[in-house]
Amino acid sequence: MNKLMMAALKALSYPDIDIKKNYWWERQVVNVTHYHYLKPFYKTWDHKVSCGDHEIPVRIFSPPEAAESHAILLFFHGGGWVLGNIDSYNKVCANMARLTGRLVVSVDYQLAPEHKFPAAPEDCYAVAREIFLDTALLDTPANDITLIGDSAGANLAAVVSLMARDRGEFLPGKQILIYPATYNDHSERSLFDSIRDNGTDYLLTSKRICDYMDLYMSGPEDLHNPYFAPLLAKDLSNQPDTLLITAEYDPLRDEGEEYARKMEKFGNRVELHRIEDALHGFFSLPPSFPQVKECYELINRFLSEVPQP
Repeated sequence: MNKLMMAALKALSYPDIDIKKNYWWERQVVNVTHYHYLKPFYKTWDHKVSCGDHEIPVRIFSPPEAAESHAILLFFHGGGWVLGNIDSYNKVCANMARLTGRLVVSVDYQLAPEHKFPAAPEDCYAVAREIFLDTALLDTPANDITLIGDSAGANLAAVVSLMARDRGEFLPGKQILIYPATYNDHSERSLFDSIRDNGTDYLLTSKRICDYMDLYMSGPEDLHNPYFAPLLAKDLSNQPDTLLITAEYDPLRDEGEEYARKMEKFGNRVELHRIEDALHGFFSLPPSFPQVKECYELINRFLSEVPQP
């Protein structure tokens, strides 16, 4: 990465704003900057899934060439469990449906700090449970449903897979984890060099990750819960076939790659790829960016493979 790009990234890196006090303001910024002022050129349907005392909104994106039955990508958005929603990820999900030829089901899980851990994973699990157990809902068999998420959403996808194995109601055949958060320590004491090497000048900072996690957790005990930080799971057996994608200049890079290696040690089939010259969040860029193109090439190849017994 050249010096000019490095200087620009340093200038654009998250300023030292207290996210704990200003998360509501940052949500408004995200919503405004991602608002669709023009009528979208894609088909969507809104649906709600019941979960305890509330309903979880979901948005279904159809690929341009509709067929009688579609495989599904069940998508959990990023944003540190604090920012983002199905509206701010409209473009990402529309592109995902178009570039993969699959239905994309985007989940509007409850956000922290109003709804702390484990609200988000429970919401995501409830939506996955409905789609996996009621396959007539979208006319898609369970083996054609893939979990996918980016950043905090990739954390939630990994956690839903763990919850599904532990609860025994269903089990995804595949999952796609894009620069996932998997560990519980993003301070200078972290086990992972990428936190120190990439934690200040590459848009997402290690301080911001720590602040997100502080807002997300209900108490210090959550830091040791594998549904909060899946890399802590003592048993990673019986997990879906996994495509895990990291970004070269991402503070979360090393913990994501370590999660892939740990899953492989437990006998799971895992593909690990690091995208060169990529920053955290690149998946939300337009598809014309080379890093996004490479990511979709990996995704489509992975989706076309027949799951191994």
